Amino acid sequence: MNKNIAILAGDGIGPEVTAEAVKVLDAIAETFGHQFQYTDALIGAAAINATGNPFPEATEESCKSADAILFGAIGDPKYDNDPNAKVRPEQGLLKMRKNLGLFANVRPVSSYDALLPISPLKEHIIKGTDFVVFRELTGGIYFGEPRGRSEDGNTAFDSCVYSKTEIERISHLAFKAAENRRKKLTLVDKANVLATSRLWRETVKDLSSQYPEVALDFMFVDNAAMKIIQNPKDFDVVLTENMFGDIITDEASVISGSLGLLPSASLGLKSSLFEPIHGSYPQAAGKGIANPIGAILSAAMLLEYAFDLKEECQIIKDAVNSALNIGYGTEDIFPDEGKSTSEVGDFISQSIVNQYKTESV
Repeated sequence: MNKNIAILAGDGIGPEVTAEAVKVLDAIAETFGHQFQYTDALIGAAAINATGNPFPEATEESCKSADAILFGAIGDPKYDNDPNAKVRPEQGLLKMRKNLGLFANVRPVSSYDALLPISPLKEHIIKGTDFVVFRELTGGIYFGEPRGRSEDGNTAFDSCVYSKTEIERISHLAFKAAENRRKKLTLVDKANVLATSRLWRETVKDLSSQYPEVALDFMFVDNAAMKIIQNPKDFDVVLTENMFGDIITDEASVISGSLGLLPSASLGLKSSLFEPIHGSYPQAAGKGIANPIGAILSAAMLLEYAFDLKEECQIIKDAVNSALNIGYGTEDIFPDEGKSTSEVGDFISQSIVNQYKTESV
């Protein structure tokens, strides 16, 4: 297989963790005879500093011509701490999602037996957790119009807008995922208060007749936020709108024990992007302490969702699990014996090569 991957490393720790994900992709290419070509492009603060635009046209063209996109992180204190900044790194992320039509964000959440002790939650509650969140990514309050401030600056307003079409297209993906898992779909909304949530509930309920094997239930977002902490094993596939999905998936990161462990995919009709869910963590940039596993597992999702390489995806996940089982990871998960970002990437990529050689003998 010969594929072109756009690399948008971004800001902060983004370049460091992305480099380790590429290292692992190269190990897969070497062992399975694939060829992956990489095209580097700017986004976020790095793009603003170079071009004044957080998502330059050249980057957009690179993304559109690529077979898949591997993304690091964006954000920089230079802009985060300036409330008057008119151009911000996050604008590049939102523009990229909208222009590339990345309407479905897929975030798997699972527990690792080796890391159960480091989660702030009790082990018996989180052991065996395995669910996936489908978050709508290009609608809702993050994109709604009108938005702004009153002329006197004393009032601000945002609009939450959804169409039936936007809801249907991600709902189909979530239902299909549930068919291939434990056949349970939970819609998370706020239908007792919000008109957009009532449209979500009506639309998803209508679609459910097309998926008779999937059990559909509904949960208000405040209740879901509690249940994710109280009994995360009760969830299989979670479907929700943009802002709710943003919040509950970050909340769910405590189950694994570190925000640095969770990958995600953002899917569209023509493009697909893969990224760890953590931010740019500028305080750790350049120190070699950032956890690259979220980025590495995002590369694994890239192989499965973009290239249909399920075996190769599983090999990466197995290599990550093996590393964690022997206590090989960065200091956020193994504070007493933490390895560097590059050491973790080297270990996982070499494990893949060694495993393949062993199986080939």
